[in-house]
Amino acid sequence: MGAEARWLGEHDVKEIFLVSENSTSYGKDLGDLSLLETMLPEIAKVDGIERVRVSYLQPAEIRMDLLDVMASTPGVVPYFDISFQHASEKLLRAMRRFGSPQAFLDLIDQVRARAPLAGIRSNVIVGFPGETQRDLDELEAFLTAARLDVVGVFGYSDEDGTEAETLQGKLDTHAISERVARFTTLVEELNIQRAEERIGERVEVLVDGIDEDTDELTGRAAHQGPDVDGATILRLRPGAKAPAAGEIIAAVVLDTEGIDLIAEL
Repeated sequence: MGAEARWLGEHDVKEIFLVSENSTSYGKDLGDLSLLETMLPEIAKVDGIERVRVSYLQPAEIRMDLLDVMASTPGVVPYFDISFQHASEKLLRAMRRFGSPQAFLDLIDQVRARAPLAGIRSNVIVGFPGETQRDLDELEAFLTAARLDVVGVFGYSDEDGTEAETLQGKLDTHAISERVARFTTLVEELNIQRAEERIGERVEVLVDGIDEDTDELTGRAAHQGPDVDGATILRLRPGAKAPAAGEIIAAVVLDTEGIDLIAEL
């Protein structure tokens, strides 16, 4: 990983995004679950690399030491992609996962205690076999309280060879589609509200360049992952020089467009 990071840094890559099915398990096969905590500072020190971002953290496996490293290491952005999947404890157990609304909210509090401006994103699945209205109400209450930056909503579907494929209480596709639509509408509003909370914040923006569709200067703040977490639209003060793509510049959030931020430098 170190050699690859150095090669990328030498070839003008500014941000490294560590992608895994479960990043919190990195090192488990080697008998050392602290390897991610060790590796992140090493990658962040590589010449040319300005940002390191981690994806897909399993909430039940997140260690406080990992949160400390992610929140305090220069160059590691305060970005927490936490795979909650649902909030109902009963349904999570059926998914062979662990957690509850309060446990998840406590984890979010731990993140924000270390990094108050952290970005937190997640995905949820609705329509899992046996899901009841009470389960949906628990999920809605959790999402409302959590104030996440971005949430993806997916409908359950059978996958060959999985245990869930054999479960009773499956919902028809129409019911699942209705639940997806309901929660998509909910999280869109919640995510917009969360973006509005960032008005007045000072953000560090990695400049992407001019958007071909809108002809606007855009980039990503530290809490915005590529492609799926919104963008930051940059406005220049009179007489200010436009930054080049790849620069990281300081800006102040003035407004929002959906989950996108509008910031001035």
